[in-house]
Amino acid sequence: MNKPLRRIAIFCGLLILALLIRDNYLQYVKADALRSDTDNRRVAIERYAHPRGDIIVDGDPITGSVVSKHGDFKYKRTYKNGPMWAPVTGYSSQAFGSNQLENIEDGILTGNDDRLFFRKTLDMITGKPQQGGNVVTTLNAAAQKAAYDGLAQQGSKGAVVALEPSTGKILALASYPSYDPSSFSGYSDADAKAWNKLLKKNNPADPTQNRALRETYPPGSTFKVVTAAAALENGKYTSADEKTDSPLPWVMPGTRTELKNEGNIPCRNATMRTALQYSCNTVFGKIGADLGNDKMLAEAKKFGFDSEQFTPVRSNASVFSDNMNQSQTALSSIGQYNTAATPLQMAMVASAVANDGKLMKPYMVDSLQSSNLDPVAKTQPEEMSRPLSPQNAQILQDMMKTVVEKGTGTNARISGVTVGGKTGTAQHGVANSANPYAWFISFAKLPDGSSPVAVAVVIEDEHANRGDISGGGLAAPIAKSVMEAVIKPKK
Repeated sequence: MNKPLRRIAIFCGLLILALLIRDNYLQYVKADALRSDTDNRRVAIERYAHPRGDIIVDGDPITGSVVSKHGDFKYKRTYKNGPMWAPVTGYSSQAFGSNQLENIEDGILTGNDDRLFFRKTLDMITGKPQQGGNVVTTLNAAAQKAAYDGLAQQGSKGAVVALEPSTGKILALASYPSYDPSSFSGYSDADAKAWNKLLKKNNPADPTQNRALRETYPPGSTFKVVTAAAALENGKYTSADEKTDSPLPWVMPGTRTELKNEGNIPCRNATMRTALQYSCNTVFGKIGADLGNDKMLAEAKKFGFDSEQFTPVRSNASVFSDNMNQSQTALSSIGQYNTAATPLQMAMVASAVANDGKLMKPYMVDSLQSSNLDPVAKTQPEEMSRPLSPQNAQILQDMMKTVVEKGTGTNARISGVTVGGKTGTAQHGVANSANPYAWFISFAKLPDGSSPVAVAVVIEDEHANRGDISGGGLAAPIAKSVMEAVIKPKK
């Protein structure tokens, strides 16, 4: 071969080598980046080229897919009773992405999860179109409906969480006001308008906010359950009916400020049972101050405070502060000052008490399935902590039962069922200038001793008369209806 031909051959060889290197670089090194690149239209088109799998409640899908009428994306997401289920499903939109279960379990729902490799390979061989798998939830449809309808009837911002104490299964997760994820699941002008109407800058009610998981509120007197648990666990008091060291008036340590009770109620040296029944600030504030910040913080953390929860949807961390003086600890111990909690957190408090002191990790995904319903993964109940001994939990159960039988929580009574609860009316705004939040936490026990449900309800009523706002009046009836929805099939 003469020199010019040899040079041309070498040059062509180098071009082919460069092409091979570039091709392998794109296919292997850059594959994941290109696949996830938002500007890669082919990836987006392929993503919507087949129906998504479904999110399942009580054996029935609460999601679906339909052929799009606009654009080059073939399928778009639909939702049944979208506003009711939005805090569970989240949304999946061709234009605005996805969140919550739709995002966390996206690999299963699209069929692209590595755990579906065998199923995908089999479908490829048989020529069957790719299909997404299913996400089977722990939710109870009747409980969710009772929760959402109760909030909607109230007409105020609020949230409800219901748990199964023995497992940690989330039975209801409702937030109000809500939104319909179907309204912006496509890629049209109408979808864009629907999305913009939901943005907080255009809608102060902020309907896309998941108040059950992402909003923290001062828990008010519902936190007194945690304070009572701390008193029992630290041996300050050993029974529900032991007189406490609770003078009236009681001036908070290091201040000249009296801690006030609501009205003329029997709080002087009251037993913890009576103090919980009437919701005595002085009794539980003094317990918190006497125990001190460290012991109160340790007990709050056992219930889950100061830690994010993953259900698998993330829940904000509830707050009980460190480095507080005695008077600050006293206020925090009655659910004020810096103390803040999500509705999920307060449902966890009620759940741990109902479950004889054992707190189970909350979760809402029971299992994952392939498109032909083969199991892919199954969630196993997991113990999270033990905030109370069984003996102390039973003492606290009995105290909460008194609250419902003849205290501030009588609106939650259910015939033939033992119900324990605690009301709360939490101060809100600078110098308590805004309407307070109405809380109620509760659990139900059946005659066989089992506890199928624990509930937390919070109501933000900005327009009600201030004197009409109470946990027992606004929140307890909703908790009752949710508990009845869970209990009815078990009776």
